[in-house]
Amino acid sequence: MRITEAARRLGMSPRMLRYREALGLLPPVREQGAHRRFGADELAAVAQGVELEKRFDVSPAELAFGLRVLTEPAVAAAVRDLGVRIGRIQAPRRALDFDQEKALRLLRGGYRSKE
Repeated sequence: MRITEAARRLGMSPRMLRYREALGLLPPVREQGAHRRFGADELAAVAQGVELEKRFDVSPAELAFGLRVLTEPAVAAAVRDLGVRIGRIQAPRRALDFDQEKALRLLRGGYRSKE
């Protein structure tokens, strides 16, 4: 179906549907003449996105950014670093830190063997 029919079925404007497509929230599906065509899968994807936006109180742009975080390692790393810096994410323990803590426990006599 064309974009006007798809938008009507989804309860939104064709402009909002184009905006969601531009954000990458649905696959761009076009006919030979560059007209958008929407099938059941595309309608379901848009409906799922709208449901997530409502459930988690986010905008389409925020949802699109969440997808970037999941799919682009550099974006994920930058967001993770920010989360650590502002205290929303605990810094991952490195193996060296674990070994250092274990050695300090041994030196203090805090390690007990299970024999």
